Amino acid sequence: MGSGAVAYYYAAQIRDSKTRPNVLAGFQLAESGSVPFLSALSDRAAAEGDTWLAEKLAKHASDETRHGQVFAHALKQLNKQVIDFKRQSQSPSTSKSKQQRSPFFAAFYEGYTQEQLKPPVIDWDVFMASTYILELDASKDFTRMAKVLPDDEPTTRNLKMGILSIAKDETGHAAYLYEAMLRRMSANQVEQLVDKWRNRKINALLAMVGGILQRNGETRSLVQDSEPVNV
Repeated sequence: MGSGAVAYYYAAQIRDSKTRPNVLAGFQLAESGSVPFLSALSDRAAAEGDTWLAEKLAKHASDETRHGQVFAHALKQLNKQVIDFKRQSQSPSTSKSKQQRSPFFAAFYEGYTQEQLKPPVIDWDVFMASTYILELDASKDFTRMAKVLPDDEPTTRNLKMGILSIAKDETGHAAYLYEAMLRRMSANQVEQLVDKWRNRKINALLAMVGGILQRNGETRSLVQDSEPVNV
């Protein structure tokens, strides 16, 4: 139920031209924001002698960079861009709120501190299983969102093709993460670990839906009008 509600919410948001920019901006921030984390993990895997994993993580980081560019380009075609939050002055209350996790990630990683989830120290099993779930579900979510975009306009048609390409990459990411777990443990242990993080994802989705309902569907604006080209 939680997955269905979130899928419906994002499909409706991306189909509506008024809310589409904010959705695209959120995805741009999420995809681009994961690049330093994945790159650091790639360096760690290489230092630990796991060349195979290091190469997979480096490819993952490269893919996420491209995904961020896809969403940035889509925003540019709408004459929008992500707000530069670093330029905005922060009040103490704003700074405090930015340090807090979203309801989704607070529930998904319940019991883990932010320090425990940093690249140099995060448990590999935690990273692999949690990210496997996120990547696998993202591939399905992106496919659903692409399908609701209309084909009768070049901008949305190009966006649809870009999102479908991203969905394919996410499927590949889930595949290497599953293989990575199989390299470390038995198939039965992998299934138990995946089930554990699947349950965490369900709880996280419920927390996310609850947050959306509390805000009556309203979200913080992440976009602004694009600056002139000569600037």
